[in-house]
Amino acid sequence: MRKQQFYKLIESDMQAVDAVIRRSLHSEVVLVRQVAEYIVQSGGKRLRPALVLLAAGALGYRGRHHHELAAVIEFIHTATLLHDDVVDDSDLRRGRETANAMFGNAASVLVGDFLYSRAFQMMVGVNDMRVMQVLSDATNVIAEGEVLQLMNCHNADVDEQGYLQVIRYKTAKLFEAAAQLGAIIGGAGPIVEQALATYGAHLGTAFQLIDDVLDYSGAEVETGKHLGDDLAEGKPTLPLIFVLQNGSSEQAASVRRAIEHGGRDDLPLVLAAIRATGALDYARQKATLEAECAAAAIEDVPASQYRDSLLELCAFAVARTH
Repeated sequence: MRKQQFYKLIESDMQAVDAVIRRSLHSEVVLVRQVAEYIVQSGGKRLRPALVLLAAGALGYRGRHHHELAAVIEFIHTATLLHDDVVDDSDLRRGRETANAMFGNAASVLVGDFLYSRAFQMMVGVNDMRVMQVLSDATNVIAEGEVLQLMNCHNADVDEQGYLQVIRYKTAKLFEAAAQLGAIIGGAGPIVEQALATYGAHLGTAFQLIDDVLDYSGAEVETGKHLGDDLAEGKPTLPLIFVLQNGSSEQAASVRRAIEHGGRDDLPLVLAAIRATGALDYARQKATLEAECAAAAIEDVPASQYRDSLLELCAFAVARTH
């Protein structure tokens, strides 16, 4: 499943969103423009903005507020990336140098703040209190997720439940908000709005699970990041947790040491343990279950090309290689 298949339906809408993004990045401060444009134009998948457009389209929305809200979602996502890369001391994202590697940590953090505040300026323009409630709640939960992840770094005792909580806060919440916003401006009732929110939450969880799989199996040229980045940062993701709980004492010991100390010195041993225990297969199965839950959540959304594309996104989230 290629993303171009479901993007084709919203191609003109995505162009309109890109125009909103470019217009909204304007600042009299040159460095703000430089950093913001660098990260926004760095080739992301734009899945979260696409969710706003597809959900709104599935409910027959034909206005323009979905373009503004899709751009808001992208700005919030971009701000989290800027802050993430500083916290993780990352130097590569999507095959390019990170903004902090290019411009420095201080500039990245401050421009991330600019994008957050610009997103809130834009959402006020939609003049819908429900929209503002969903987005303000989402950004708060995402911040909590960032802190949870920081607390979990180098902690080899994190279990699957604790790991999934981080995903649901840090990643899935913005997917949930994106789909929910499409439902709100599309005039959905409470049941359909909740159905699309549930869809987004499960889709986002599936998406992150596959990201964590690709950290130990993807080709760097496709993923745009170094193999074992999560391990180097001491992040206890599901493949590692599975080895800790199901591997031999030697395999578990190598993974525990790698999480607690970080770095890549133990990467060959960890990769061997992950492959021997079937940890990646387990994580993929979990992602598939989440994608199936996402698809089931929108069974009662009226049939349309937009709904079909939302279902195709479920397949793409699990099958992708980058």
